[in-house]
Amino acid sequence: RAQFQAYEDLLDKHGLAPGEVGLAWLLTRPGVTGPIVGPRTPEQLAGALRALELELSEELLAELDAIFPGPGPSPEAFAW
Repeated sequence: RAQFQAYEDLLDKHGLAPGEVGLAWLLTRPGVTGPIVGPRTPEQLAGALRALELELSEELLAELDAIFPGPGPSPEAFAW
């Protein structure tokens, strides 16, 4: 999909790993106290731990929101 390619291209430009940024981004979301991870290898665990120290700039967060805009504001976007 084009969104995933744009995501990977953006992270390549910044020298960041997709999985680490995904976890770091989750930690910036209100209401998320800790993402659940299930690493299968020591390398995956190391990447998840690096995400805890990764600080995403406002510019990068804005670019991520442009790629993945989400459904809209809560709770309205999730009301049936």
